[in-house]
Amino acid sequence: MAFGKSRVEAFSDGVIAIIITIMVLELKVPHEDTLASLKPLVPVFLSYILSFVYVGIYWNNHHHMMHIVRSVNGKILWANLHLLFWLSLIPFVTGWMGENHFTQIPVVCYGVTLAMTGFAYTILQTMLIKHSGQQSLIADVLGSDWKSMGSVLVYIVAIGLSWVSPVVSFVLYGVVAAMWFIPDKRIENKLTDDTLKIEE
Repeated sequence: MAFGKSRVEAFSDGVIAIIITIMVLELKVPHEDTLASLKPLVPVFLSYILSFVYVGIYWNNHHHMMHIVRSVNGKILWANLHLLFWLSLIPFVTGWMGENHFTQIPVVCYGVTLAMTGFAYTILQTMLIKHSGQQSLIADVLGSDWKSMGSVLVYIVAIGLSWVSPVVSFVLYGVVAAMWFIPDKRIENKLTDDTLKIEE
């Protein structure tokens, strides 16, 4: 059975907005009014910036992906909840990593959370393609997804390197974010084609 997609989009937008709100609340205001009082917050702020970018990337790409499908089914609803579950853990691992100044275990847990979030997104994408059919717009646009596979590979490498240098791992997480900073151009290119009939 197929359902309209509007409630999935609205619910996801709400959850993602709450995730960002929780993250910013982790930035504790210093009790002093000096620049020196901000120094201990630098790792926390860097963690926040990276995680904000990641959550924004997922929101952007989720929005683009849902825009090119007509409907969803029960499996897609659960796949979407699975994605939101891993996204909801980002504020926790972000705060833990920042508070501990990028020490090994928090950096590993941050990487595992990012990897699982990416895996959950891939599952959702696969479910949407299966539901829409191999001749659908989403199958045509997202059928070959080397960037997702490459991202997971970088996560695995970064998690492994965290045993040597957690800071290098953090930088690699930033590299993956940079890869995805611009929303999926495959979708945008299709949607800007004047001859394309957008599936609604």
